[in-house]
Amino acid sequence: MPKMKTNAGAKKRFELTGSGKIKRKHAFKSHILTKKTTKQKRNLTYSAIVTKADEKRVKALILA
Repeated sequence: MPKMKTNAGAKKRFELTGSGKIKRKHAFKSHILTKKTTKQKRNLTYSAIVTKADEKRVKALILA
């Protein structure tokens, strides 16, 4: 059986932290920014942690 490949899209989007959690970026920060408030854009800048519900699925993509 051949080796499993890491999902190329997932490896660009997610990062594993030292404690084993998965970091992700917020969506809605790339275009159509004029109608969004400064506060909204600022808060979308920071990274977030993938929720417990999705963690298993994402780990399967990046640790394959």
